[in-house]
Amino acid sequence: MSIPPQAYARESTILELGDAFYDSVAAADFPETRLRFRNDRAAQEVGLAGLSDTEWLRHFGRFAPVPGSLAEPLALRYHGHQFRVYNPEIGDGRGFLFAQVRDARGRLMDLATKGSGTTPWSRFGDGRLTLKGGVREVLATEMLEALGVATSRSFSLIETGEALERGDEPSPTRSAVLVRLSHGHIRIGTFQRIAYLRDAENMTRLVGYVLRNLYDEQPGDAAAERLLNLVVDRAATLAASYMAAGFVHGVLNSDNINVTGESFDYGPWRFAPSWDPSFTAAYFDHAGLYAFGRQPEAIHWDVMQLAISLRTISPAEPLIAALDGFAGRYQRAVSRAILWRLGVTPRDPQADRALVQAIERGLRTSATGIDRFFFDAFGGTAPEGEAFAEARVALAPYAPRKSRKHRYWQSEPCSMLIDEVEAIWAAIDQRDDWGPFETKIARIREMGEALA
Repeated sequence: MSIPPQAYARESTILELGDAFYDSVAAADFPETRLRFRNDRAAQEVGLAGLSDTEWLRHFGRFAPVPGSLAEPLALRYHGHQFRVYNPEIGDGRGFLFAQVRDARGRLMDLATKGSGTTPWSRFGDGRLTLKGGVREVLATEMLEALGVATSRSFSLIETGEALERGDEPSPTRSAVLVRLSHGHIRIGTFQRIAYLRDAENMTRLVGYVLRNLYDEQPGDAAAERLLNLVVDRAATLAASYMAAGFVHGVLNSDNINVTGESFDYGPWRFAPSWDPSFTAAYFDHAGLYAFGRQPEAIHWDVMQLAISLRTISPAEPLIAALDGFAGRYQRAVSRAILWRLGVTPRDPQADRALVQAIERGLRTSATGIDRFFFDAFGGTAPEGEAFAEARVALAPYAPRKSRKHRYWQSEPCSMLIDEVEAIWAAIDQRDDWGPFETKIARIREMGEALA
């Protein structure tokens, strides 16, 4: 096998951190590998679109090393707060970092797995992923990318021919391995583990690694403070983009927050049908800790854990000052995100915020579907009705950013509500019919073109 000549640079920069941050592991030997989804759009960005299906299966189903990158897979070590309870016994339990590459923009990108077998951090798990879980992650990442959310990309989904037993879905069920393309897999929980070990040397090393390789900055005298400021900005933007997308991640634990502000690791996610702040995605989130309207609070709390971890090498005062900036950055980011989805050009912060508040009030009181509202209002016209009277007045002075000439606007809004997800899965599960899945991916990408 040979990597195509147009391939971009292969990297192994994670090795700079040293073996205190990871464990060498081996992939599971699956009974079969059946290619179900390959993201050639993403593969083109990292020089891998030229692979044949046979080569693709060898690399992303059998995990033959990508030449010039890592010689063996690495399961990353981290800790984290899970529903606000600290857990020092976690890490990559059913996945590993498989390769690092540069994309067309020169960014360092990780190819990492979900469902690739057991690791030292699997605890009592089997290290596998259900095919349904893989299908759901592809749908989530495609939808979020189209809606302007910084997200990991589902790079590959391969069915692996095992029958899995699961307590939360009918079993036995089909198995798969997913590969995701992400701008780094360093989590807030990675920093928490080093702080837990009181390892100032490795904390300094970790801060420098993230600044250099994920933010393209050289660490200076106030490296920890600088990093926290960058993460606060990215995290506030992520929280805002979730709200504009109507998305509920479901499990915003500190080990699920990437320090680049890129959303990833999709389990019980859902899109909210209406603007209901109490809407939850996870059946086990009984207290609504990660409900739709509480996501900015949850992400801020997680970033606070990063600040606490950075106290290992930094005084408290500048870290507190950085944290205090989250609310203002979130407010500005949510205005940008909602105006982007509305397809209008921002005016001034005060007017933008007033418009956003009017839209939120209208959505809450009318129970209008989020996707329906943004589809109808795109270009600057709020729907009729008393609930949106204030929003119509506030929106009137705004100039459209894009027209409605794209073919997407000639149909119905693209959505991803739970009944749609279940119907897509039912076709696969009952008839091995991938048509609805493929049709939905095409429709999502059409929406993304119309919004971009």
